[in-house]
Amino acid sequence: MISFNNVSKHYGGQVLYDNASFILRPGDKVGLVGPNGAGKTTVFRILMKEEGFEGGSITVPDKVRVAYFSQNIGEMKGRTVIEEVMSGSAKASELASEMRKIEKMLETDLDPDEMEKVLIQLGDYQTEFEKLGGYDLDTRAKEIITGLGVMPYDHDRDVGLFSGGWRMRIALAKVLIQQPDVMLMDEPTNYLDLESIVWLEQWLKDYKGAVLMTSHDRDFMNGIVNRIIEVANKTITTYTGDYDYYEKEKEIRKVQQIAQYESQQAMLQKEEEFIAKFAARASHAAQVQSRVKKIDKIERVELPPEDVVMDFTFPVPPRGSNDVVTMKNLAKTWTRDDGTPHKVFSGLTATVNRLDKIAVVGVNGAGKSTLLKVICGLTEASGGESALGPSIQAGYFSQFSLDLLNPENTVLEEISSRLPHSSNGYIRNLLAAFLFRGDDVEKKIKVLSGGEKSRVVLATLMSSNNNLLILDEPTNHLDLKSRDVLLKALKDFEGTVMYVSHDRHFLHGLSNRVFEVDKGGIRVFETGYQYYLDKKKSES
Repeated sequence: MISFNNVSKHYGGQVLYDNASFILRPGDKVGLVGPNGAGKTTVFRILMKEEGFEGGSITVPDKVRVAYFSQNIGEMKGRTVIEEVMSGSAKASELASEMRKIEKMLETDLDPDEMEKVLIQLGDYQTEFEKLGGYDLDTRAKEIITGLGVMPYDHDRDVGLFSGGWRMRIALAKVLIQQPDVMLMDEPTNYLDLESIVWLEQWLKDYKGAVLMTSHDRDFMNGIVNRIIEVANKTITTYTGDYDYYEKEKEIRKVQQIAQYESQQAMLQKEEEFIAKFAARASHAAQVQSRVKKIDKIERVELPPEDVVMDFTFPVPPRGSNDVVTMKNLAKTWTRDDGTPHKVFSGLTATVNRLDKIAVVGVNGAGKSTLLKVICGLTEASGGESALGPSIQAGYFSQFSLDLLNPENTVLEEISSRLPHSSNGYIRNLLAAFLFRGDDVEKKIKVLSGGEKSRVVLATLMSSNNNLLILDEPTNHLDLKSRDVLLKALKDFEGTVMYVSHDRHFLHGLSNRVFEVDKGGIRVFETGYQYYLDKKKSES
């Protein structure tokens, strides 16, 4: 259906890929993976003809409808949520207008030939309109945007009143409602909560068209894709299977490639030793020349480059109290814009124990982030109490921590200002562990990506001797490999962790207890995330 044929893409002197090829077939569900900067988003932009390329060809049949969800959603205001979502199916709206014109023409006196011509045109329009799902467009718009977390009471609000994260959901709904033959999706799970991610995963499973997507959510990708296309090392490689299979297969291929390299190097060494030994002997001249020609023609096996990932472990923190956090009848009420109170939660009674790794879960708006802020002392409780135990020092990572960085500081200046008693050498080694090396430490905060800013905040947390880490969406903006490194570091951390995450792989891998904030209260599950899911399933 779509062919990417021997495509070469360069930026100045930088080669993204040379002679790269893949095919996207009808109904394929494909994950596009690779390190940051390798050119994944550029693949989308090339397919959408937003960028050119230096060699090769792209084949997209004229009748194949392609829709693209990107992180650049543009301006949105002046329409209600439902109107904005429905505008995604522009072709259906255009056909509806044309059909209305023809219906008005049919109310006038037309000669038989013109009548037949108009009716044929109307039939063609109706067929295409039905194919686009035009007859139930309003119903589907409401179903999709509700599935993505925008509740019916907000459907008639102006989209301009929503935050950037919520507008991202609306932009995603505009792509889904088109029901194209192919969907290109660049990080569709960004800004989605867990419930919306699960809904989108099922929607894409049921979707009959093809999908090519990037995602930093391992479970989401595993649940959908049947192939992986890797953009890395100036080429594109295809793997059949989900993300877990890709990781295993890539390691197998790497081991095989190393074995081939070592075998070839041993053979070359023998040939070169023979040439060096007999080069000066006339009696061996023919053999020497033959072997010189032989090794010149050999296609050299190259060692696979090592993946560059974060490499850090949290230092052993000072020991604190066994009762790390004590909550008794904790309550929080916000005051709405109109002055009316809104109860977030009440009656929260629980104890966080030393070395706990607690997942704080609950539906969107239940109060998970608010609970973490109350525990940190960043917002006051409306009732009850929350207290840290003796000698407990808390470090806090929030979804908005990135906004607290000084945009005019360099990376080195930012970390130095947060760790004033640390030596320059220590800070540089710390930054190297978080992939800021050489001139990277002189980058200004304002030019960093979201993932890079997250690494700056995590580097500070790692070095602050905290024995309690309170983390609100710490994996946002981190790629899959960085998430795995953070997961391992937190599992090995000899302190206590409370965290909110929408990454199911992270939730499964870290939690030994679950606090569910729901219906204004809290439920404590004394085992991990899988037990929590099983318990909820049995109750429902």
